[in-house]
Amino acid sequence: MPAGRRADGLRPERMVMAFRAGTQLSEHRNPGEATVYVLKGSVWLRAGGESWQGKAGDLLIVPDGLHSLEAEEDSAVLFTVVKTDR
Repeated sequence: MPAGRRADGLRPERMVMAFRAGTQLSEHRNPGEATVYVLKGSVWLRAGGESWQGKAGDLLIVPDGLHSLEAEEDSAVLFTVVKTDR
């Protein structure tokens, strides 16, 4: 166990996505615990009647359930999803 850390069963998946202003990732469910790190621009994360704005440097926690993401301006984000083997 290097450096005293262990993460059996965890499989992080990362994806960088770019959006033009006004475009969106339509409503969907995440396949595990997820975050959105805003690399550039400004986005809105919406779920269950609530919304959160993320600007460059912000980290948004994606809630369970249906959610969507919309770019307020040209933006780039890093999605990270951690799936567990169960």
